[in-house]
Amino acid sequence: MNDTVKVFVGCDPNDCDLEQMMVLEYSLRKHASLPVDIHWMQLSRNPESFWYSSPETEQGWRSDNWTTPFSGFRWSIPAFCNFEGRAIYMDADVVVLSDIAELWNTPFEPGKIVMAKGGKESWRFCVSMWDCARAKEHLPALEQIISDPRSHHKLRDYFGQNTGLIQGFDDQFNNIDGEHSPIDVIKILHYSDIGTQLSHKYSFERLASGGEKHWFDGEVFEHPRKDLIELFDRYYQEALANGYTLEQYKVGERFGSVRKASQKNYKGNDVTRAKGWRRFFSK
Repeated sequence: MNDTVKVFVGCDPNDCDLEQMMVLEYSLRKHASLPVDIHWMQLSRNPESFWYSSPETEQGWRSDNWTTPFSGFRWSIPAFCNFEGRAIYMDADVVVLSDIAELWNTPFEPGKIVMAKGGKESWRFCVSMWDCARAKEHLPALEQIISDPRSHHKLRDYFGQNTGLIQGFDDQFNNIDGEHSPIDVIKILHYSDIGTQLSHKYSFERLASGGEKHWFDGEVFEHPRKDLIELFDRYYQEALANGYTLEQYKVGERFGSVRKASQKNYKGNDVTRAKGWRRFFSK
């Protein structure tokens, strides 16, 4: 097996996710016992880019129905890797709290092509690992994934109906907003509720100072777990103290308006939106 861990991260193309990207990379490398190669997956106006998209002419990636500016990218990772080796996918909104080598070195069982969190018909691919070679016969042609606005939803449905292709991994590799777990057992914290993301207090203020807005257009709340807020803040400050800067994650040229589904009616999840909880964090 290749000793370099390949990690693909879905993130925004307009500098909205800089704080998330910095904390993700710092936390990933802090705990990793193997070299890590990170691929930031962002919509691009460059026709030479794998992530090229022109919403105006409906060419390249069609993000029309995505929840985020990167939702559908995960299905193209095996093709990006020329259907060789394995690759890990993560959304940008994670803090890695364990050695990624543990996941990377997990053997695939016979007949399984992707590892994820879940069971039965309910699976989450927001942190996942692909066997890229095995995935080839089960994924549509790359051009179809890119050009079909419904490909993200179709592929979620396909795997929901073909769960024998999925291998479950330790749930703590994709812990959703704490899930009532103590921090010391969490391996990858996914602060998944977009309305309560731990980075918002930094990014919204930074963007507003430049007259910009975040891609999330729903209501913003404070995360209900103070210990997770403090965890993110600590890793954010550690990253800065170790030479990381937000500047290093900025795109050369911002993508501009992203065509995607609105999240104005976003409801979060049961972990962060317990009945009766409505603490508001001002945009």
